Amino acid sequence: MERTQRYKRKGSGKKFPRAAAAGLAFAAAGIAVCAALFWIKRDSRETPEELLVRYVDLIGKQEYEKMYEMTDPENSGYKDQQAFIQRNSAIYEGIEIADIQVEILENDRKKDGETDTVAYRMSFDTAAGNLHFENEMRFSDTEEGYKILWHDGLIFPELTSEDKVRIESDPALRGKILDRYDRMLAGPGTASSVGLVPGKLEDRETAFRQLSELLDMDTETIQNCLDAAWVKEDSFVPIKTIPKVSELDLMALEPEEQVLAEKARQDALLAVPGVMISDVEVRSYPFGASAGHLTGYVGNVTAEDLEEHPGEGYNENSVIGRSGLEGLFEKELKGRDGCSIYIESGDGSKKSVLANLPVQNGQDIRLTIDAQLQDALYQQFREDPGCSAAMDPYSGEVLALVSTPSFDSNDFILGLSDARWNALNEDERKPLLNRFRQTWCPGSTFKPIIAAIGLKTGALDWQEDFGNVGLSWQKDASWGDYFVTTLHAYEPVTMENALIYSDNIYFAKAALKIGADALEQELDAMGFGEQMPFEIVMPPSQYSNTEQIESEIQLADSGYGQGQILVNPLHLAGLYTAFCNGGNAVKPWLVYENEAGGADADADRGNEAGAGAEIWLPQIFSAETAAQVLEGMKKVVNNPEGTGFAARREDVVLAGKTGTAEIKASVEDTDGTEIGWFAVFTAEKDAENPLLIVSMVENVKEIGGSGYVVNKDKNALEAYWGSGQ
Repeated sequence: MERTQRYKRKGSGKKFPRAAAAGLAFAAAGIAVCAALFWIKRDSRETPEELLVRYVDLIGKQEYEKMYEMTDPENSGYKDQQAFIQRNSAIYEGIEIADIQVEILENDRKKDGETDTVAYRMSFDTAAGNLHFENEMRFSDTEEGYKILWHDGLIFPELTSEDKVRIESDPALRGKILDRYDRMLAGPGTASSVGLVPGKLEDRETAFRQLSELLDMDTETIQNCLDAAWVKEDSFVPIKTIPKVSELDLMALEPEEQVLAEKARQDALLAVPGVMISDVEVRSYPFGASAGHLTGYVGNVTAEDLEEHPGEGYNENSVIGRSGLEGLFEKELKGRDGCSIYIESGDGSKKSVLANLPVQNGQDIRLTIDAQLQDALYQQFREDPGCSAAMDPYSGEVLALVSTPSFDSNDFILGLSDARWNALNEDERKPLLNRFRQTWCPGSTFKPIIAAIGLKTGALDWQEDFGNVGLSWQKDASWGDYFVTTLHAYEPVTMENALIYSDNIYFAKAALKIGADALEQELDAMGFGEQMPFEIVMPPSQYSNTEQIESEIQLADSGYGQGQILVNPLHLAGLYTAFCNGGNAVKPWLVYENEAGGADADADRGNEAGAGAEIWLPQIFSAETAAQVLEGMKKVVNNPEGTGFAARREDVVLAGKTGTAEIKASVEDTDGTEIGWFAVFTAEKDAENPLLIVSMVENVKEIGGSGYVVNKDKNALEAYWGSGQ
């Protein structure tokens, strides 16, 4: 009764009919259910905190449209979606935002009418380092749920709609590669940039044709340069980088033909209306081809490079080491670009710095290399397929690493034409092959090693006479038609004479006396089958294609550096240092680790042999053995009968060993090639400029064998030391 009384019509004393009362009760119940569902729906909405976290996640995903959908445009700073997207994308992508972290500050949510405010802490990485700040995000409570009241201060608290976010980079200077006397092998240089000013072109078709001929490039490439979006009528559009012609070179009494030809080409280029030539800084290699394989070269970063080196500071304008020491020491040489992110006010002034990463220029790499010796060896062998490794036999400092024929690293900086690239690849002499990083059959240069092993193991005696058996020999009939041959008959057939005359038969017999097991054990102790400790990776030397010497004939051939013996030239040089250091082989090394060293260390060495040296292979044979073999190697160079006599000097005592290795497809092969070797070194510890050189030339069969290499090294030593007469 009470319920029906509540719903009396105004001014009426009558009750509602029973059916009407029931309908009213049903409607009231429906309203209550709807209200409950409404509040349930409201309670299931994203909270402002959840909305904030999702919004920040979308920043990292660069989903700006979805970010905009979370805002309340009518009450925000940007009603236009496109303007919102452009503002956010330009800033976040411009500063290279990454690794975004957000933390809601506990118990710091405020409610003001229909507006909620959530405080949070945000941090992220940028191109200028980590950036973090505390901020507040306001939300409007709408029928559709909470919406962000967006304004520019949500990007950075200090940012207003009139401000701009700027990023300023400070490119790092790439470190230089220097020789021991601070002569630059790789570093900053100047070239000439040939470009076009579109508005000054008179006859585009004629100009393109002339440029195509003078620059060895197709007209389509030239057109593509001019079609770039940034190009205007008065723009200087770079087309190609070419060598700079130095006024000093032109003023020489007899300018080089190459310099005169380049000057004539540039004069012809400047005669084309619209062409300009300006200076541009490039990576330069002053010693060119003489150090090409050693220094390597850099190249522009590609899209693939950027994918392979994420987060390492590379961008589309960077260069990266492609080969040689440029690639090996890329991390040290590269440095780190500086970067600053700041807010610029509407009047153009700097409002505040958000993040700053100071520039770190690349480190200079100072080598033990002597560029003068490097160039002297290159000039002698420049046309020959071969290589040279030189080092100080007492300190282990590597003084030269030369591979010939070579390439000029500057060509890769200026840009190789297709014709030049094809010529390099198709040249049968393989100028792109780095030969000092290969292994080669050492021939007779291996005989001093066999002599020392024989004396160490007791298998050989210095004075023992093996007897003169002529110029051809085999152990017995089991060898079939295989014979070991030699070039000279002499008596007595002792170890010293065998070294002087480079007797294959003596050292074949010596290897048989030593035995395969003992020889393998000693060679293993000398680093065969292992990568030698050196900054540049060198392939391991070997004594067999399998794990062991397989036959008696192979063992005999190994005694004079044939069979399946393969040696890296620097490894061989390292082993030779044992003859200078009482049986201890010193470790070859290439890079000074601090500013001490170089010319200063060289001057400080004085007569103290071995200063700065690190023993690599201790006592691979005794001091007595080293001295005995050294005496024989001295006579190789200083005895008129010695195979290296042509290199003898009056001013310094040299020791060494020649070698000629036959490269045959089979035992019956009579058309095989020959590799010529010469290893030569200063034999006295008080020598003013101690030096050890190992040189190898392929295909010397028709040009004098190892004697060809001896004469080349002699000339290189004269260029380096002087005539010595």
